Amino acid sequence: MIPASDLPALALSIKAWGRELGFAEIRIADVDLAMAEAGLRDWLALGMHGDMDYMASHGMKRARPAELVPGTVRAIMARMDYLPATLGTDWRGAEQARQQDPAAANISMYARGRDYHKVLRARLQQLADRIAGEVGPFGHRVFTDSAPVMEVALAEKSGLGWRGKHTLLLNREGGSMFFLGEILIDLALPVDAPASDHCGQCRACIDVCPTQAILGPYRLDARRCIAYLTIELKGSIPLELRPLIGNRVYGCDDCQLVCPWNKFAQRATLDDFDVRNGLDSATMVELFGWSEEDFNRKLEGSPIRRIGHERWLRNLAVGLGNAAAAGCAQPQIVAALQARAAHPSALVREHVAWALARHVPA
Repeated sequence: MIPASDLPALALSIKAWGRELGFAEIRIADVDLAMAEAGLRDWLALGMHGDMDYMASHGMKRARPAELVPGTVRAIMARMDYLPATLGTDWRGAEQARQQDPAAANISMYARGRDYHKVLRARLQQLADRIAGEVGPFGHRVFTDSAPVMEVALAEKSGLGWRGKHTLLLNREGGSMFFLGEILIDLALPVDAPASDHCGQCRACIDVCPTQAILGPYRLDARRCIAYLTIELKGSIPLELRPLIGNRVYGCDDCQLVCPWNKFAQRATLDDFDVRNGLDSATMVELFGWSEEDFNRKLEGSPIRRIGHERWLRNLAVGLGNAAAAGCAQPQIVAALQARAAHPSALVREHVAWALARHVPA
């Protein structure tokens, strides 16, 4: 057992090792999230988690890390920037312009490179191994958006940032364009002070949401969120929400693009998050033409592959249908949709039929 007098020096070393591994920042929090339980309970009771049953299946264990991993007394919280190094200075303007191109496939920026789960988990494990090499075996478990852990609440407590009104974590030096990960540990390291809130009266994220999924400050109805609809939802996208999705075929960055703090967003230091397969410039017709084999091969190692080819086609069909309302009734769009009209999947057929009806009204 490491002497208590050595823990402050160990905490400093952990932060330095984290930077060497490509993390933008490492902070340490205790794991008492009692203050978050009421909000979580109410959110679940209102059904705002939609089909994300895993959100409810662990009950309040999400707010009790020591129940999830017995012996846990601290969380080592890490953030890693993901904006590709090749982005221009006006990257937010460029992204917003792309949203206005009805033929473009708009894919959330975090998903254009390698799957962050794999990148962060591997590096967090390296950090844990480094700690073990220093102090010997210790109780720990590594997570990256992969377990019933209230990640943002822990990150907020550690001082990595504050929860924005869109419910994402914001950092004064890094905006919100970063991933979070954590190591739950049984070492009573000294904790860092939480950050203060710096959103003020701003409500840009609330006002810009295409589906009004942000009901008010810190209140997100996931069932209306485009990220949920295009990634988490397994079935049919509600008819009333389809026209509001526009060309967003995997995730949505709107609330982040308008956030004033993202003028400070930093570029990634790892090439894992460089754009692959031209996902920052592809058209919907191009991606809709991918066979299941193409999808699996091209997106190997990508977070997008997790939704499968069927939901990929569902999302693209909605986007292609919306191109008609945006004045983009190109013959190749109709031809692409007609080519999938008899798809073996009822889910795909339904969304293709809806899209075709937008282009060729009865």
